[in-house]
Amino acid sequence: MPAPEFRVVGVTGMPMVQRDDDLAQQIVDAANVQGTPVEAGDIIVVTQRVVSKAEGRVYPLDDFVPSPFAQAYAERTEKDPRVVEAVLRESKRIIRQAGPVLITETHHGFKMANSGVDASNVGGMDLVCLLPVDPDASCRRLRDDIRRIAGVEVAVVMTDTFGRPWRMGQTNIAIGVAGMKPMRDYVGMTDLDGHVLRVTLICVADEIAGAAEMVMGKLDAIPVAIVRGYEYEAGEGAAAEIVREPALDLFP
Repeated sequence: MPAPEFRVVGVTGMPMVQRDDDLAQQIVDAANVQGTPVEAGDIIVVTQRVVSKAEGRVYPLDDFVPSPFAQAYAERTEKDPRVVEAVLRESKRIIRQAGPVLITETHHGFKMANSGVDASNVGGMDLVCLLPVDPDASCRRLRDDIRRIAGVEVAVVMTDTFGRPWRMGQTNIAIGVAGMKPMRDYVGMTDLDGHVLRVTLICVADEIAGAAEMVMGKLDAIPVAIVRGYEYEAGEGAAAEIVREPALDLFP
């Protein structure tokens, strides 16, 4: 039996993505130029930032007129009140205020810092980038467009950077999925000692997102990676399946 392995290849040479760009075409073209054309069974990992840019989710900060709460919070924490207002508009509720950081639940159901609102790598000053309205739908469109352009079936994972309870540092996780099941379910299987596994449910989409970050980086202008050779379970899939139901959430 051959040893299991897979490759993670960063896609270099991508242009700076602008609103309404054909992101699928840019990915396929860049992969062709660097000699790693997209193949059937690949997982295309793409950062949230470039998807948001292509979908027009970058806005001038002056579009966000601060509410009295945003103004007061900004004054206490020395933040730009317009950024605070953007965070509030993108949130369903505030979970916790920790110094300058608002831990929020977004309209997608993600629990994260500042609703995913970010001003870095957005193309200029006084701009802010918001998460895609529906990351799973964005991934489905990207998968379908790559199928149309390259003639191959792939899966797509969209990533963003999250902190984790109990652990320092951040890691990339999946906020959008298409073409693959995001989980690998071991419940009901037996381990090497004959014990029946009762709770083991591995989020392979998050593991793929984390692995891809290793070749993408934060400052290297590599917003796309190809994961090749990983035997994922094909299917419609969605990152919405990863979000824990409130009744099961130990940290609501």
